[in-house]
Amino acid sequence: MSKKILTVDDSKMVRMIVTSTFQPYDCVVVGAADGAEGVEVALKERPDVIFLDITMPVLNGIETLAKIRETPEIAEIPVVMLTAESDGQRLGMADQLKVSGYIAKPFKGEQLIELTKGIIPLVLKGAPPSAAPPKPQLPKLPVPNRP
Repeated sequence: MSKKILTVDDSKMVRMIVTSTFQPYDCVVVGAADGAEGVEVALKERPDVIFLDITMPVLNGIETLAKIRETPEIAEIPVVMLTAESDGQRLGMADQLKVSGYIAKPFKGEQLIELTKGIIPLVLKGAPPSAAPPKPQLPKLPVPNRP
């Protein structure tokens, strides 16, 4: 089953980079240009993970994250903050709102993939579904001799 990723960023270029980064994977990437739209899209699409810019119009990333966390239907979705900021106060606020991780801008696609793999499983398009892990074999113990 395809994973769904939501990227919320006022930069169309960043949304395009996130989309192209996940192109080889069995993922659907949806986007939003600001925080208010991001909350609406999250409610509609129920993504498996959200990439959220901190500095945006309408609702900034921290306000958007707070809105996500107070909305029961989407409160548990993992959120990764994308930021060019080093503002400790803002980052501390994001930590209090249970952010799943941070990626500093500019970033490389590999960074997105590696961080995402730690949150949700990613499967390359066309890859066979992984087989169920083998059941553990219990060691055979010697039967004690009974007198």
